[in-house]
Amino acid sequence: MYGNFIYFILVLLIYTTYYPPESTYFDPFETLGIFLLGVGTLAITTSTASRALSRKIAFRGTLGLHGAFDRLFNRHAILAVVIFAINVYVLNLKSFLMTIPLFGGSPTVIGVLFIGLFIGYLAIIWAGIYRSYRALFQSQLSRRSYVLSNISFNLPIILPWLAISAGLDIINILPFSAPKRLLATPEGQVIFFSLFLAALVVIAPSLIRFFWRCRALPCGPKRARIEAICEKAKLKYNNILKWPIFEGKMLTAGVMGLIKKFRYILVTESLLQILNDDEIDAVMAHEIGHIKKKHLVFYLIFFLGFIVLSYAVFDLILYAILYSNLSFPAIRDVRLEQVTLTSILLTTAMAGILLIYFRYVFGYFMRNCERQADLYAFVLLGTSRWLVSSLEKVALYSGQSQDRPNWHHFSIRQRIDFLKSCEADRGMINRHDRKLRRSIMVFIGGLLCTGYAGYAINFGEMGKSLNRHFFQKVLIKELAQNPENARLYTILGSLYYQDKAYAETVKAYEKSIELAPSDPETLNNLAWLYAACEQSQFREPVKALVYAKHAAALKPAPYILDTLAESYYVNGLHEKAIVTIKQALAMHLKDRAYYERQLRKFEQAAMDQGITE
Repeated sequence: MYGNFIYFILVLLIYTTYYPPESTYFDPFETLGIFLLGVGTLAITTSTASRALSRKIAFRGTLGLHGAFDRLFNRHAILAVVIFAINVYVLNLKSFLMTIPLFGGSPTVIGVLFIGLFIGYLAIIWAGIYRSYRALFQSQLSRRSYVLSNISFNLPIILPWLAISAGLDIINILPFSAPKRLLATPEGQVIFFSLFLAALVVIAPSLIRFFWRCRALPCGPKRARIEAICEKAKLKYNNILKWPIFEGKMLTAGVMGLIKKFRYILVTESLLQILNDDEIDAVMAHEIGHIKKKHLVFYLIFFLGFIVLSYAVFDLILYAILYSNLSFPAIRDVRLEQVTLTSILLTTAMAGILLIYFRYVFGYFMRNCERQADLYAFVLLGTSRWLVSSLEKVALYSGQSQDRPNWHHFSIRQRIDFLKSCEADRGMINRHDRKLRRSIMVFIGGLLCTGYAGYAINFGEMGKSLNRHFFQKVLIKELAQNPENARLYTILGSLYYQDKAYAETVKAYEKSIELAPSDPETLNNLAWLYAACEQSQFREPVKALVYAKHAAALKPAPYILDTLAESYYVNGLHEKAIVTIKQALAMHLKDRAYYERQLRKFEQAAMDQGITE
């Protein structure tokens, strides 16, 4: 499930970063043909590889081939992600769907269709590898049950995205404007997502229970044993559930829920059948350890951490792609538009960050949290004997090698060896707790720094500066191709002005005026710089008045009249400044207080010279 979580996040990333081009690259019939070709390729390659693995199992037996089965699924899941990306970026399926009235009005509906498409690809893979799964695990599950069990097992992964997307759609549909205004602000977005995620985390176990069709474990010796170990650990919970995943044939147990009312203990029928009472105690104590050691809380923080990380680096990656010209050369060689190529590169970079974050950083914490849960069971029971024997049984009955690697768990042999080492030196338990505690503190510290950097980039001066530099870069490149575009020079001059690069500002505005001498906006901007620049060496009152008069003659808008009044003022013509600003005040103004302050300034200057109206 953890591996599939990464695949689903990748798919959501591909979908959400896609920006539709002005027109699709293929007509509907070409698109359908390429789409079906992708589906056929996935089905044929999966079935062929599965048959090859099944022959190997028949010839060699199952020993050592569980890893080959995992690699078989992962290779084709990656292929499914690639085909999905082609569906989005090359076939532009989202653009086709948006033209259909039924789908165009709801982003969530289109999103669900695309997630359903990827689940369909995974279903093709599961159906294709069923042959080797049955041979490897000697399972009696039907192909249909195997596929449906995998689907239901993975559905909770998309639950947070689905709930948040549906919530946003509902807010947009409602006739109330206050929620929309709140969501339009950064603070409102933070409040919405925080409250929504908090509510979702609380009630999610009940929804997952529904998806997995869990039922209460019947009363009897097994349930009584689990209740007793929970009482010993002082764990409060809602219920103990029979976990029917893969028709209960999986050898696994689990716990979910942060608060008592929505906390459930899960166990499969097959696991209860192979374990004796003491081993059941050990396995349940391990699961209880995840609650007692606050692992579920930390996992939630870790998932939120990826949102913070994405928030911090998204704009930086986008700037890097566009600033370094990584995407521009490809336009000459392929049919894709610049915006699509940029989306692909952005998604690729974010996918790399996702892989490192979950596969390696989260993998490190999960392995060590699992080890800490093992040690909790050891301490609670006073011995590791029964946990060791339960791990050995799981390996034996599932046919898995004890040395089988796993990115989110230590191998069974590693877990057993560590427990035996702790039997010999119980000080290792405290040392491991300290190690994990320090690692978590370092992670949270890094997360806070990343969050601060993300806020600075998106809302602080750092972000504004990056935006300006980025747009300057883009404008300079565009001007190299269109040197006669006066409007681009005006925009570039305004960006330079914001950066207080006044020499470059003057050059850009003067070049724009040279190309378009009757543009009132550029004339007004340059007049204001010459009249009111904070650096005195750039003030030229006479030029300011010339440009301001020309601008006002072309467009006597309030802000242009204000520039003209300021130009009169700096030239000592205070009476004319008063008359001009009063003309502006006679118009409809949004910021009337500013113009009134200007009038008082001019009147005070006139009084100081002994001039009265």
